[in-house]
Amino acid sequence: MTVENRPEHVEDLIDLLAGQHMLIRDLFAEVQRASGDARDEAFARLVRLLAVHETAEEEVVHPLARRSIDGGEGVVEDRLHEEHQAKEALARLESMDRDSEDFAAAFAKLRAAVLAHAQYEEQYEFRYLRAQHGPDRLRTLAKQVRIAEKAAPTHPHPGVETAPENLAAGPVLAVFDRVKDAMRGALSRNG
Repeated sequence: MTVENRPEHVEDLIDLLAGQHMLIRDLFAEVQRASGDARDEAFARLVRLLAVHETAEEEVVHPLARRSIDGGEGVVEDRLHEEHQAKEALARLESMDRDSEDFAAAFAKLRAAVLAHAQYEEQYEFRYLRAQHGPDRLRTLAKQVRIAEKAAPTHPHPGVETAPENLAAGPVLAVFDRVKDAMRGALSRNG
C-alpha cells in the first residue's frame, strides 16, 4: 500500500505513523525477497514512502515533540541525526545495482537503522505525544501529516531535515522529484 492509496479513516497521528512504520517494515522485507525488476519496483516504493514519511514527521511531529515532551529537544535532535544518516544511505543505494552484493549489504544496514529509528520514534515520541494531546488534536495532526505528504519530495535529500528547511526547499525538491519520477516511469513503459 502506498501513501497515496492508504485508507483515509486513520484515527489519529500516532495510528497513522505507526501504520506507516509497519508498511516500511513490509517493504524492506519485499525488497530483500525480490530480484530484478520486482526488486527495483519495491525499492522505488520504499524510497518514496520513506521520503514522504520523514518529511511529514520533520514538518509536523518533530516540532510538536520539541514543544510538548520533556527533553523533547534532545529526543528530536537524535531522530534528526538518524534521519540524516538514513537519507544519505538511501541516496547512495538509489545509484547502486539492486542485485549486487554491495547493495544487499548496504541495504541490510539501512534496514536495521531505519527499523531502530522507527522503534525510537514510537518509544520516545509517539507514546508521549499520545499522552500529551487529546484525540481531536491527534486527528487534526494526522490531517496535517497527510497534507505535508502530498507536497513532500519523493526521494531523499540529505541536509533537509528540519521543518524550516523542508518548508523552504521541499516544494521545489518535490516538483523536481515528481518530474524525475514521471520521466523514469515513461522511459520504463516505452523502453
